[in-house]
Amino acid sequence: MVDIRSVGVIGAGQMGSGIAHVVALGGYDVLLHDVSEDRIDAGLQLIQKNLSRQVVRGIIDQAAMDAAVARIKPAAELQMIGATGLAIEAATENEEVKKSIFKALTPHLGPDTILASNTSSISITRLASVSDRPERFIGLHFMNPVPLMKLVEIIRGIATGPDTYETAVNFAKSLGKTTANAEDFPAFIVNRVLVPMINEAIYTLYEGVGTVEAIDTAMKLGANHPMGPLELGDFIGLDTVLSIMNVLYEGLADSKYRPCPLLTKYVEAGWLGRKSGRGFYDYRGEKPVPTR
Repeated sequence: MVDIRSVGVIGAGQMGSGIAHVVALGGYDVLLHDVSEDRIDAGLQLIQKNLSRQVVRGIIDQAAMDAAVARIKPAAELQMIGATGLAIEAATENEEVKKSIFKALTPHLGPDTILASNTSSISITRLASVSDRPERFIGLHFMNPVPLMKLVEIIRGIATGPDTYETAVNFAKSLGKTTANAEDFPAFIVNRVLVPMINEAIYTLYEGVGTVEAIDTAMKLGANHPMGPLELGDFIGLDTVLSIMNVLYEGLADSKYRPCPLLTKYVEAGWLGRKSGRGFYDYRGEKPVPTR
């Protein structure tokens, strides 16, 4: 098995910064890359903000925060990631974008570097096929928000080697995470179950069965969910929800996975949820207000 000492994270958004956060707390040196220095800086600021929250809540102490911050370095050029023992891609949930990253990174990799994708739905086998090392390629699907959620889904592609799998499991456990093994089918386990539920809640709204508020209240109090499905969709990002539903619909050819037209309409409008200020709730005021 590979002895991982340094980790590259490609993508400094919410997921990438969260992964860098927990990896640095786990004692690894981290290189954080994105398409611009502004995005990297924003990711580093978000990491510091979230680490500070953990200090305030007594989850970690100031010394642990300072050590974690010191371990994370910006990587302005993608090729810098090639020097790490493990490179984790955490870019947008778009297959072509992810493939282009792995194609560009491959010439710069060390012989033992393991490649991982944080994809929440896309085939690991297909992503691995564009690299020079499908046997050293694996899915590491962290849950959002990464510092709080305990699970990492481990997904093997058809060519993933046993040493790569064991290294990935041990790495996730070293971060204090619990692992669940998923086969390389569309959306794996969590999103195969969760995202169609959100899509069904959107159909329930679309068909006039209930309002946004009624649907979320019903599921919180009637099914003991901590967050209603429409609120959860806004939290995940409605563009990501739509992307996962399209992967399921196209990959499994089953009409039960057809994305709700209202979901498509919201994404076309740019109402993507919390990150854009509006989704099934409007977040621009003092408190969220349903948009339907």
